Amino acid sequence: MKTNSRLTTMASLMLLLAGACVAEQIKTDYDRSANFGQYKTYSWQSVTTRDPLMADRIKSAVNAALAAKGWMEVASGGGDAAVVAIETTQDQQSLNTFYDGFGGGWRWRGFGGVGEATTTVETFKVGTLVVDIFDGNSKKLIWRGSASDTLSNNSGKNIKELDKGVAKMFSHFPPGAGKN
Repeated sequence: MKTNSRLTTMASLMLLLAGACVAEQIKTDYDRSANFGQYKTYSWQSVTTRDPLMADRIKSAVNAALAAKGWMEVASGGGDAAVVAIETTQDQQSLNTFYDGFGGGWRWRGFGGVGEATTTVETFKVGTLVVDIFDGNSKKLIWRGSASDTLSNNSGKNIKELDKGVAKMFSHFPPGAGKN
């Protein structure tokens, strides 16, 4: 009885750890030759998303992050930089295997009793936001950030995760800030 309880606890812990591996992923990259000190203003080029309600939320989150860095939004096409945001969703799957008993399909030091393994497939949605910043004159890409996270059925939670992801994405923006 204790063995089954331990295995159930270990399986639950492994499931939690697997869920943490799917947690938010932030990536950024930038043009190493760009002088980010010259950019003080920006304008929005476009926001592309399947959910029209998310367009304003994305803009608000990015606007807040850029304002915190001293950048100011100006009328369309008039900024030192142009911002483009694209949000996508896709289905991903994970396999969860639970073992009951002490078998599990392998033998350890010759022991291996009778046990069963049950594998289930879990499908979940992952949302990815990509924010690109282009030089306003040359139209050359100078910075890209992306944030991916599992989406919830709770829109309030998704909005909170969007804000958190954008804040992390811009946490070291502009590149080279503070370096001499």
